[in-house]
Amino acid sequence: GVLFNTGAGQHILKNPLVVNSIIDKAALRRTDVILEVGPGTGNLTVKMLEKVKKVIACEIDPRLVGELQKRVQGTCLANKLEIKVGDVLKTDLPFFDACVANLPYQISSPFVFKLLLHRPFFRCAILMFQREFALRLVAKPGSKLYCRLSINTQLLARVDHLMKVGKNNFKPPPKVESSVVRIEPKNPPPPINFQEWDGLVRIAFVRKNKTLSAAFKSSAVEQLLDHNYRVHCSLHNTVSSFLISSTSVFCGLHTDFYKSKKSTLQSLMYQSFSKREIPENFKIAEKIQTVLKDTGYSEKRARSMDIDDFIRLLHGFNSEGIHFS
Repeated sequence: GVLFNTGAGQHILKNPLVVNSIIDKAALRRTDVILEVGPGTGNLTVKMLEKVKKVIACEIDPRLVGELQKRVQGTCLANKLEIKVGDVLKTDLPFFDACVANLPYQISSPFVFKLLLHRPFFRCAILMFQREFALRLVAKPGSKLYCRLSINTQLLARVDHLMKVGKNNFKPPPKVESSVVRIEPKNPPPPINFQEWDGLVRIAFVRKNKTLSAAFKSSAVEQLLDHNYRVHCSLHNTVSSFLISSTSVFCGLHTDFYKSKKSTLQSLMYQSFSKREIPENFKIAEKIQTVLKDTGYSEKRARSMDIDDFIRLLHGFNSEGIHFS
């Protein structure tokens, strides 16, 4: 038999009742292409191959690839299985309708976000996670486990805890309990720049029990936002100087009528754009605290804020030229 590498998260799901339950909850269709990550020896894979058009199995361990190939060799299932050998985090995901996987637990977080930012959209993912990670995914504001992972996942998807799976259902048994979660991406996705959003949420959740006023007083945060603000202003000023010079050329090339209007046009444009210039005594810290007060979030704590709160706060910062990416 194969010696499993538990350090690489190799815990094979051995209980056929759990395997069948996962497949039932995935509501697979005959026409489906399924993505499976970490197929192991193929207990879940073989059952899915009986029900769907194709399974694309991503496996990093060549020994387990061999086991999986042996298992379907010479059967009618062999031509429905495609095996991709390598690190799923470092490869582009193929097209698939649904993802069903008993994931190696150490790739849980990066894999969830790789999935959620994948296009074209898939229908759903049924994934096995470490219990605490699963509970973080579904945690609500005010809960002890509510964190950046919770709000980021829930921004992009609907997440449901489906069932608990005890450690004795695996070979070898892991040290922790597990859970199965369903993730359905929101389609269409929210009209939000995810890098901007995550930049804000990251700052707020570094110390989720602190007030936002305190969280944003960190010198590292102030330096980052000051840099972003200056870049934002310089980009806008670049646009403005281009427009002014274009107006100058336009006015210079035309009749006396335009020449007579040239100075008025230019002075109006200079006035409108000069408002964007940064005063010498500018302090980003004051601007940040003003936004927090004006939006009403100065004394709020990240642990109790929901998605709508963070959308309003992000809009408040962005409308003042403060950006997080």
